[in-house]
Amino acid sequence: MACEIEMLKRVPLFALLDDDEAAMLASKVQTQNFAARQRIYKVGEVGKFVYVLMSGRIRVSMLDADQQEVIMDEPSTGEFFGFASMLDMSAHQTEAVALEDSLCIEVGREHIEDLLKQKPHAGMDMLTVLGRQYHASQQLVRARSTRNPNEVLDEAETFGERIADAVAAFGGSWRFIIIFAAILITYSTANVVLGGKAWDPYPFILLNLFLSMLAAVQAPVIMMSQNRQDKKDRVRSELDFEINRRAEVEIRGIAQRLNQQDERIGDLEELLRQELQSKNK
Repeated sequence: MACEIEMLKRVPLFALLDDDEAAMLASKVQTQNFAARQRIYKVGEVGKFVYVLMSGRIRVSMLDADQQEVIMDEPSTGEFFGFASMLDMSAHQTEAVALEDSLCIEVGREHIEDLLKQKPHAGMDMLTVLGRQYHASQQLVRARSTRNPNEVLDEAETFGERIADAVAAFGGSWRFIIIFAAILITYSTANVVLGGKAWDPYPFILLNLFLSMLAAVQAPVIMMSQNRQDKKDRVRSELDFEINRRAEVEIRGIAQRLNQQDERIGDLEELLRQELQSKNK
């Protein structure tokens, strides 16, 4: 199905093209509909097209060394995927699957070549957009590699969660115990000393009411803080598992290289032995 100029102009990659350039490209490219769970391309296929998502959901993934699926990208509307393989006509390193009914613009290498032949300045416009996305990707990688996950969780916490953490931290400290014990002793002593004029005589029914209300409020607040701590612990355990798995893969690779080096050293020793034996003869 032919692509409309308005649809093409909504794509950031082609947003800087003028009307003539956009019309020329729109007359050549096609739109493709993909059903849910339909595979767009698989690993090993030669990349002939770059796809631009216009609606729906797409998942780009690959298998790591442990044959575990790693999600590389879930492009948003207007973002493209499969671009690198299309440019150098190489095999795809990832697999793209439609998670739901999706509409994509299918742009071939020859379409871009024809556009650049007739409108050379369009190349600089597309390179400008690609450069911006490249810098944005660098910033994202730098942020993900240097930021502490605990800081990310702290930034995402709500005002209520901050209050819950503060209450839990204060309620579990010796400062709270000492202050609370001093208040209880002062309250009880005052009511005992006042005798008949006491506002809460023994057995301190009003005090028991206040304590029950305090416990009823404090318990769920502390549970909220514990749930948030459990979330942090889960993030830490997942990060530890990911680091351990990567370390295991790297150790396997190092062990494999060491074995290869041992084999090569053994081959060299055998060659030297044969050389010495031939010279002795």
